Amino acid sequence: MTLRIDIVYGLPEGASFVAHADLHDGATVREAIEASGVLAHHPEINLTTQKVGVFGKLKPLDTPLADFDCVEIYRPLKVDPKTARLRRVEKTRKAGSIERRKWQSKDSRGPTPERAG
Repeated sequence: MTLRIDIVYGLPEGASFVAHADLHDGATVREAIEASGVLAHHPEINLTTQKVGVFGKLKPLDTPLADFDCVEIYRPLKVDPKTARLRRVEKTRKAGSIERRKWQSKDSRGPTPERAG
């Protein structure tokens, strides 16, 4: 039996490398990546450090594939997601967000146009 496998590598500029490979029954994630040619087109890929998965779930390179699986090669994160969120929140607060004030009682928020008058 022949397996039809898709191999995807997302690029930072928004484009993606997409390839299709027809592999033998019992083929692994590593075999699919090697058969796709992605390693020749993108020498920056290091399979010893980068994570790979099948349909969004992390998998080791020796995972056997099923027909129509989609193998994904993940790029390393540039910034920790928690750190990025904290930076966005701080930026919003410095810009004058009412985020902090919306939880205060109406009397402690200060004058509003309705009450100023």
